Amino acid sequence: MKRVAVLDYGAGNVYSVCRALEKAGASVVLTGDAEVLRAADGIVFPGQGSAASAMEGLNASGLSDVLREHVRADRPLLGVCLGMQIFFGANEEGPSRGLELLPGEVVLMRGERRVPHMGWNNLRVCNGSQLLRGIPDGSYAYWAHSYQVVPSEQSDIIATSDYEGEVVAIVGRGNLVGTQFHPEKSGEVGLRMYENFVEMLGR
Repeated sequence: MKRVAVLDYGAGNVYSVCRALEKAGASVVLTGDAEVLRAADGIVFPGQGSAASAMEGLNASGLSDVLREHVRADRPLLGVCLGMQIFFGANEEGPSRGLELLPGEVVLMRGERRVPHMGWNNLRVCNGSQLLRGIPDGSYAYWAHSYQVVPSEQSDIIATSDYEGEVVAIVGRGNLVGTQFHPEKSGEVGLRMYENFVEMLGR
């Protein structure tokens, strides 16, 4: 059974992520220990809270370097909501830069949109990804966010959604993938994504 480490950095919503991964067939450990993270087959970076405080904690604990090492080794890493946003660099939410694993920035949602964006929106697939195997184009997922990512490379965008304008839904490059929405709150569609992520660990 593949072992998934769920990154414990003080964010909320971690237990629903752990339960979803267990249902998906993984052995799950919630941890902020660098050596446990290094030993895992894959890491899930859950998201809720402030980007600035999250990065402050990751930098202080050295876990930011552990995550970068994991990605350089092309080992599976899934970021959820804030976790995905921290894959990028500049972030309007605070002075701290993210992990800079992907080129691009994070900006506050603007225009006529109601912020935060909360509720169900469908997915428009742009590029293929193992994460979406068996999930039809147009499937719905649950969102809760006020900031959005703006990738520099179009090829890093796997899916988008429409919330009074385009919003990036899924990003990815190699074994690095991220969702702006919450798969653990997205019913059968979200569970299938976690199953697909667990399958990525054995490739």
